[in-house]
Amino acid sequence: MIKLYLALVLVTEAVVIALISAALGPAALLLVPILPLTLACATLLRRRAVGRRPAYRVRRLSPQAIVDHETREVEAETPEELSHRIVERAAEIQRTLLEAPSEIQVEMCALGYRACVNDMITLTHSLNEEIPEAGPVRRLRLRAARRRATDSLSGAREAMPPGALRATRQER
Repeated sequence: MIKLYLALVLVTEAVVIALISAALGPAALLLVPILPLTLACATLLRRRAVGRRPAYRVRRLSPQAIVDHETREVEAETPEELSHRIVERAAEIQRTLLEAPSEIQVEMCALGYRACVNDMITLTHSLNEEIPEAGPVRRLRLRAARRRATDSLSGAREAMPPGALRATRQER
């Protein structure tokens, strides 16, 4: 459809230039570069529009591009944010495990639980660094964040079926 519109615009421009050159003579030949400029602009706009389409981006995506992708540096999370993330993930794990999950869902929950445990280790290290320098109110908030994360993590652990945290099928 775009090609049809482009052809119509180019034909219209050519007719207008021919009419002007017939009326004004050789001075109208200065308008001839408009045709290639229109074609170049249309080509550039088309390439930009195609590059934004999700289907085009998916075709250009390869496993190597995913592996080589460098993530932006994210600002360091506060202990409260990290605790909140652990609580959310642990609650989702617990909810999924209480709904009669499939074997794959159990394995995914085990992977999520391991990620929560890793975040809990990070949280503990950051709290150990921050608590000595914090004021009394901040200490209470940090300890409450640790308690929330620990409680939610233990709830997710209790919801895990026996043997779920042993080696996953791929690790065996």
